[in-house]
Amino acid sequence: MAREHSRTQRLNQLLKEEISHLLQREVKDARIGMVTLTAVEVSADLKHATVYVQAPGDDQRKAEALRGLASAAGFIRSRLGRELRIRRTPELRFVIDHTQERAARIRELLAEVDAPEDPPQGGDGE
Repeated sequence: MAREHSRTQRLNQLLKEEISHLLQREVKDARIGMVTLTAVEVSADLKHATVYVQAPGDDQRKAEALRGLASAAGFIRSRLGRELRIRRTPELRFVIDHTQERAARIRELLAEVDAPEDPPQGGDGE
């Protein structure tokens, strides 16, 4: 079981590296822009892979980047199959990774909790 987990982790990393390479050098869709791959998770049966990306800009810009990635998914998958020579090339699904946004919000909330309370405004002379 641990061996299978290790193999899946290696495949996740390999796919992340290869997809990043393809996006930088071979995919020419302007909608994609400067996306950053943060992780790839392959299903246990190796049929599907979820590719987590971060894209700059507002929600509309991120949605546009996802449409570009979805459009390029077939090309990327075929190139992966050729380059990696793996028995089954997983279908790719691109999703926005909100981890950094959530982390920033948690830090913000923690800062509010940790902030010292304002001293009472009083008139008993100092």
